[in-house]
Amino acid sequence: MSEFTYAASGVDIDAGERAVTLMKAAVERTNRPEVVGGLGGFAGLFALDVQKYRKPLLASSTDGVGTKIALARQLDRHDTVGIDLVAMVVDDLVACGAEPLFLQDYVATGKVVPERIAAIVTGIAAGCTLAGAALVGGETAEHGDLMDADEYDLAATAVGVVEADAVLGPERVREGDAVVAMASSGFHSNGYSLVRRVVAAAGLDLHGTPEGLTRPLGEELLEPTRIYARDCLGLVERHGVENVHAYAHITGGGLAGNTARVVPDGLTAVLDRGTWALPPAVRLLEEHGVPRAESERAFNCGVGMVAAVAPEVADAVVAQLAEAGVPAWVAGTVQRRTGEDAASLVGTYR
Repeated sequence: MSEFTYAASGVDIDAGERAVTLMKAAVERTNRPEVVGGLGGFAGLFALDVQKYRKPLLASSTDGVGTKIALARQLDRHDTVGIDLVAMVVDDLVACGAEPLFLQDYVATGKVVPERIAAIVTGIAAGCTLAGAALVGGETAEHGDLMDADEYDLAATAVGVVEADAVLGPERVREGDAVVAMASSGFHSNGYSLVRRVVAAAGLDLHGTPEGLTRPLGEELLEPTRIYARDCLGLVERHGVENVHAYAHITGGGLAGNTARVVPDGLTAVLDRGTWALPPAVRLLEEHGVPRAESERAFNCGVGMVAAVAPEVADAVVAQLAEAGVPAWVAGTVQRRTGEDAASLVGTYR
């Protein structure tokens, strides 16, 4: 009778254990004082200090990186997509005013290559450090029967906390609020199915530097997502929820579509394109066939997060973000709605 082993069936337990060893130090660096225990348990433990809050609400968010991973595979660079993963979940949490506490990741792959898994998770740990969140655990699953050896996909869930009377959102937004735009670091993690289709159809060289860019196209497209969580929380800490009313994380659906999610009935956020320049990489894709209307639905077009704030603190908010290294500007205002759109773009990009 033939003998069957798990490794011969496509699951290498030894490789998985080596991957854990390689990533362990990076994960441990994300620890917060509230983390109980370490890697290796069946669940991550986090001791929430309930004395610190009056009426805490837990917030949670789950997301992935999407087809940007296909680009990472194409360029064989895997140390930045983990930052993208963290950004997608923690910046959704902070949109309601929640402080990210901890995160768990899930890596599915056709074959565990310890060094590649370690690079991915080291990126996740770097993102957690930027966000101030602990990486309390995760799972690496080898699915040789479902995926090719070099394929992988990522997902994560993060948990945060916010005081019940400090939740941000459309209920706080009012007519006359200033809309502060925070610059993106690139395409972030949205629109990559379209990006890759255009790059392939136009025969663009990922290793070349097209006119208008200052670095190779592949590097431009792999630039990790900016993480705004700590900066957004810092604005609330300094100016209070009476002045910082809402955040909109600009992801799939574009700038107007996501801004509309934090505008109450009867009002509209009007953003002036003339207050910023369309990124050169977006213009490059438009030159190769992406219509402007599609760009504004699929890409962030240079804005990764917006804040609705009281007009009297708008300049101070912009200055505080600049001091933290986040380019920001007043891009528009919240006005009485006369049409159907809860958010719109007007004017022409610089």
